[in-house]
Amino acid sequence: MKLIRLLPVLSGLCGAALCLPAAAQDAATTAEVEALKAEVARLQAELSQAQAALAAHETAAGSASVAATMAPDPEPDPAPATKPLFPALEGLRIGGAVRVNYYGGDYTDNSPATAADAAGNGAVALDTFRVNVDYARGPWSAKAEYRMFRGYYGNDSYHFLHTGWIGYEFENADTLQVGVNRVPFGPGPYGISQSWFFDQHYYVGLADDMDLGVKYSGTRGDWDFDVAYYVSDEGSWSGSTRDSARYSYDVVNESGSGYGERNQFNARAIRHFTAGEWSFDVGASAQWGQLHSYGPQDDGDHYAFSFHPTARWQNWTFAAQLTTYRLNVDAAQPLGTDTLVQFGAYDFPTTLAADAWLGSASLSYTLQTPTIAWLDYLVPYLEYSSINKREAGFNDSELLTYGVAWAHGGWYIYTEVARSNGNDFVGNLGGFNSRFGANPNARWLTRYNLNFGYYY
Repeated sequence: MKLIRLLPVLSGLCGAALCLPAAAQDAATTAEVEALKAEVARLQAELSQAQAALAAHETAAGSASVAATMAPDPEPDPAPATKPLFPALEGLRIGGAVRVNYYGGDYTDNSPATAADAAGNGAVALDTFRVNVDYARGPWSAKAEYRMFRGYYGNDSYHFLHTGWIGYEFENADTLQVGVNRVPFGPGPYGISQSWFFDQHYYVGLADDMDLGVKYSGTRGDWDFDVAYYVSDEGSWSGSTRDSARYSYDVVNESGSGYGERNQFNARAIRHFTAGEWSFDVGASAQWGQLHSYGPQDDGDHYAFSFHPTARWQNWTFAAQLTTYRLNVDAAQPLGTDTLVQFGAYDFPTTLAADAWLGSASLSYTLQTPTIAWLDYLVPYLEYSSINKREAGFNDSELLTYGVAWAHGGWYIYTEVARSNGNDFVGNLGGFNSRFGANPNARWLTRYNLNFGYYY
């Protein structure tokens, strides 16, 4: 700007100097000429300074412009979202698992419930083939799982829906599930167990039990809670039995005039707290439901209450559970007694003592193996549980399991030994004889079990 103001002045001075008549120039005094020269010199100096300032300003502006093009944008515009090929399928995942089992032990024949090799060499068979569908998009979620098994009777197979629900997550992170979902009872999804066999809570329908209904789950501070209503069990699907082609153990109606589960209510609360290096979960569960009669006998009902603490220290986990249950049934039912109830799962019916309490405990250790390329971690475990029956003359049913679970990528392998004096899937010497019911033999039998599972 200073340069622009100087230009007219310089132009006028220069023009005057060049256009003066010769006579006037001769008449000018030396002082005037010298004064003009000094003024011109001063103006030229100011012009040079102005030109230098202009050049410096242009250089700085150019450098800042280049720097701006190279610097990252502190708040860049988000990249345009990539639209999925099928927008409705965004958040959908399909997977599954294949499991193969080897087992042997105290078996005398190819019994329907075990199909073990009578020669004593054990047996290898397809344990499970399953398909999983999971969906999560925004607050909505869904899960479905269908399982297929080899049959116990001849070459027959059976299959059933394991899980099938739609869920919604609220703004406070509480969740709602509607459909066939896991009943909230006990310390976790699989009770106290780390083993392939689970503990005896599973075989009386009080661990990893799937039913049809609605479940609400939430967290408030150090408390987790669940409340649920189930209109019925998960139902029987396709198999050789009338009502036992299902995953979880329920009251089943094999005779056509027995009982079925209806209108069940569940509540569970678990408190979490720490003390030094220890962490604890202390919880309680309650269940009540109806037993609908399909025959001439009266309707019944059932209930269960459970206390379940869990303690963790470093890589160790100790879990325990103490439960009481009762199934109130009419002695006019097809079994002809009010002390036994028809139960069933895995296309195999059995009987269960109607009144008992259970105690179970497990100790496990999780060992990470970062230096072993073929192994991610392993979990050695020891578990004990017992169905202690209140009916006089009924023998208790105990189960002791110890082993190691191995994990790598999609592989999960169980290597374990199970010993029991009252479990349908451990040995068959002397037949079954209502092992979860009266258990008249009460003989300790052994099963060696290897289960190879690949999850994808």
